[in-house]
Amino acid sequence: MNVLLVSIDSLRRDFLGAYRDTPDVVDYEVKTENLDRFAERATVFDANYAGSLPCMPARREWLAGVREFLWRSWGPIEPFDRTIPQLAREEDIVTQLVTDHYHYFQHGARGYFEDFNGFDFVRGHEYDAWKTAPREPDSELIDQINANSPESQRFLNRAAYARNVEEFDDYSDFFAPKVFSKAVERIEGNSKWDQWFTYVDSFDVHEPFHCPEPYASMYTDEDPEDVDLPVWPYYGRVKEGQSELSKRELDFVRSQFAGKVTMVDEQFGRLLDKLDEEGLWNETMVVVTSDHGYFLGDHGWIGKNDPPVYDVLARTPLMVWHPDSDREGEHVDALTSAVDLYPTILEGLGINAPEWTHGHSHLPVTLGEHDDHRDWALYGYWGATMNVTDGQYTYHHPNRGAEPPLNHSTSMVNPYGWFVPPEVQQEATAGEFLPYTDAPVWRYAPSNQDGPEEHLKVSVQHDEPLLYDTEMDRRQETNIADTDAEKQSEMLNLLVDAMESLEAPQTEFDRLELGRSA
Repeated sequence: MNVLLVSIDSLRRDFLGAYRDTPDVVDYEVKTENLDRFAERATVFDANYAGSLPCMPARREWLAGVREFLWRSWGPIEPFDRTIPQLAREEDIVTQLVTDHYHYFQHGARGYFEDFNGFDFVRGHEYDAWKTAPREPDSELIDQINANSPESQRFLNRAAYARNVEEFDDYSDFFAPKVFSKAVERIEGNSKWDQWFTYVDSFDVHEPFHCPEPYASMYTDEDPEDVDLPVWPYYGRVKEGQSELSKRELDFVRSQFAGKVTMVDEQFGRLLDKLDEEGLWNETMVVVTSDHGYFLGDHGWIGKNDPPVYDVLARTPLMVWHPDSDREGEHVDALTSAVDLYPTILEGLGINAPEWTHGHSHLPVTLGEHDDHRDWALYGYWGATMNVTDGQYTYHHPNRGAEPPLNHSTSMVNPYGWFVPPEVQQEATAGEFLPYTDAPVWRYAPSNQDGPEEHLKVSVQHDEPLLYDTEMDRRQETNIADTDAEKQSEMLNLLVDAMESLEAPQTEFDRLELGRSA
């Protein structure tokens, strides 16, 4: 069996017709004809949750099967990880990565693409360190992407994007068309091999929400090139601070997000057409998912990272086609988690997953052998709040900040400064600290250059416990933590049980001020 994995970064599931008629934040239908076409063929998972957030932590879960955020921030593939392409190559399976996801090639990430037989990298998205000319890029785009210091040579300068796209003329120059064009080419070529695993990792619909026509005007009557309308908002509160947006600005950002969704959808359709053309459906498992969503004014937030980990971010689309499944177009409510993709894909390839993986294959659900899968899913950011769901209720435990989190890695990475050169961690100690490997790793608290409380500034997403019944309150607008003490206690116990079953470090219990179960 071949496996095709397609991830679409930041894709909100409510923007897909397979999940909702109209998104929660707009009053119009967003065109997703091809993703909906695939959903009619696939098993559609209605309770799929992220695990480790955001981008690269999610990809370590998918590719290496490690529930990362209990032990480590954003970082590299570790020497003791056994990635899908590594295991596949040992079985003479050809592996291919096609992506514009530049995080693979930045400081803070290493080892994600090297195990593939081949990889294609489409250059230029977001902060990609690609072009250095022109010195003075398009001033109107500079304004729209909030690039305040285009002359600065600092890391993560938004002006890099303006330089990267300076010579783009029409939609074919943009990222999704290039990624899926290359993916179609690779599928056609790899179909000549006996067995293959292809991973198409589209960074769109991630910001900047800079769309070509016709997508830029598809959901708005505004002039998409109006310098007063942002296409790259800052993360934060929509009503205050640097991230503040007027209603007009927020409506425009939403329209450009929607435009990107439709653009990616149309390009994804080319993959479906290629599978039709090559007659590959009967010998290929196809998985479509996303790492996380994106706040578009929901709960008063724009972006990600800072807000509580509501379902708009954590409850992600997942659709799986398998030729032996009778569940074509069927929605299933089995609770699944991002880390489950690792053993699922390996099983699809006919490879046994390592015993230590934190995931459980949900292929039996797709094949109709089981209806249930998990009792809980644990998710969040390293060093921040801890979140758990049983599929109906979500419980969000605040970071009490009693102790700073500890980072565990064979590398000295910057736990909070992911994309800049790593610092020597002078206080690091070495030892066998991880329950799923006997390999020694460094253990260290984050370097707090701005004072001993710095870890609290970046990891307090809410101050009090949050509890939601997502069947009665899908958008999580009514916190019942104070009114349903019995359910809060039940979910708190589930959270502790989940952490204990994963053998989370004691420091996680300490910083969250959690006791262990009796």
